[in-house]
Amino acid sequence: MESNNKTFDLIVIGAGPGGYPAAIKAAQNGKSVALVEAKEPGGTCLNRGCIPTKTLIAGAEILERIKDAKSFGIEVGPVSVEYSKMVARKDKVVNTIVKGLDGLISSNNISLIKGHGKFISPREVKVTGQDNCILTSDHIIIATGSEPRKIPAFPFDYERIHDSTSLLEVKKLPKSLVVIGGGIIGSEFASLFASLGVEVTILELLPRIIPMEDKALSAALTHAFQKKGIKIHTGIQVAKIEHENTGIKVFLADGKEIRADIALVSVGRSLNTSSIGLEKAGVLVQENGIIPVNEKMETNVPGIYAVGDIASKWWLAHVATHQGIVAANNVCGIEAHMNYSAIPSVIFTHPEIATVGLTLEDALAKSYQAIIGAFPFQALGKSQAAFQTEGFAQVVVDKKTGQLLGAQVMGHEASTLIAEMAIAITNELTLESITETIHAHPTIAEAWMEAAFMATGDPLHLPPLKKKKT
Repeated sequence: MESNNKTFDLIVIGAGPGGYPAAIKAAQNGKSVALVEAKEPGGTCLNRGCIPTKTLIAGAEILERIKDAKSFGIEVGPVSVEYSKMVARKDKVVNTIVKGLDGLISSNNISLIKGHGKFISPREVKVTGQDNCILTSDHIIIATGSEPRKIPAFPFDYERIHDSTSLLEVKKLPKSLVVIGGGIIGSEFASLFASLGVEVTILELLPRIIPMEDKALSAALTHAFQKKGIKIHTGIQVAKIEHENTGIKVFLADGKEIRADIALVSVGRSLNTSSIGLEKAGVLVQENGIIPVNEKMETNVPGIYAVGDIASKWWLAHVATHQGIVAANNVCGIEAHMNYSAIPSVIFTHPEIATVGLTLEDALAKSYQAIIGAFPFQALGKSQAAFQTEGFAQVVVDKKTGQLLGAQVMGHEASTLIAEMAIAITNELTLESITETIHAHPTIAEAWMEAAFMATGDPLHLPPLKKKKT
């Protein structure tokens, strides 16, 4: 920068999936934008989360398909995994996307300020690091994200006791892995390493893995994991982890012990709101680190917005991106509001899981006359042809109006399949909107049409349902 002080139309603190889209949207509307980032553009998702994990998972999926080759009449020789090369490819993919993002930021004439941003007043941000300056603006968007939570009983050494970030840097496969926490991140890593031949054990405090998801999905994933040889212990409290000569020992609260080469501690994330000077800005922050915002993503201080993990119960990159766009539009005088009724969520396990909208339990709790229609992949021609028969799709419907309230799917291409239901639920469509839409055959997407027919009580490719006597 030419001087240590500069004024912008908008300052964005954090260049992750919430921050950089906000900066781009504002720049597209003619605003001068400073984008402040202490690490690498792209945030956790690109550098330490979504992209690196999914790159490794893509390799594991290829290995799974090779294992199935014989079922297709294809003979293959011995197959081995060179995990260090998988990690190298992961790094290459991340670096390629980061370079592309740098170019995207530059092409939108956004000033990328490298350093730690901290409020010194409601309209000023002091940056320290590679760049040292004071930035001033009437509009500021906070997008500082989160990091893996540190717990004293599980002291990370990043060699044997890992968080989700450090485990991505391991270049040699362990023989055994204990995953503490059976949520989304823990389940994804458990699935990845089990596919690569690692002996995996999941320890979950709550009664089931992926406890925030639909019970049917949790049960189905548990069954799929157990078939892969993953050991699952639920309702288990972990007291502490200690080093041994050749690995780690996990002490359970009931006195039992589990040994493994390494451990992944995946029990939540800490929000990056404690060291950015919110008190100087007058921005309210809850005890858990969440910044309260309205539907325009604005904080209690006019002109200051917050997006991403720090401002939502939905800790998902695509939610952060949409929040960033909403905030930026409001900064630019384009009124926009955040709607959380149709948030798609994907768990990249093998098999994949994807959800949107309400579960049956949620819908009943909200007093809907809710029913479900479910259809197994095993009854789909494409699933049989592709040897991908594990899983099912289900829709949650208001029986009174026929409105689609939610959808859940487990199985091949679940991450792609959920998009159809996200559009349907966002636009408040009904069952008839699905049954009257012509779905290409043979495809996995036919599962939605079939599930909708099941919800009407008139299945097409399953035997007729037994009608209740009146």
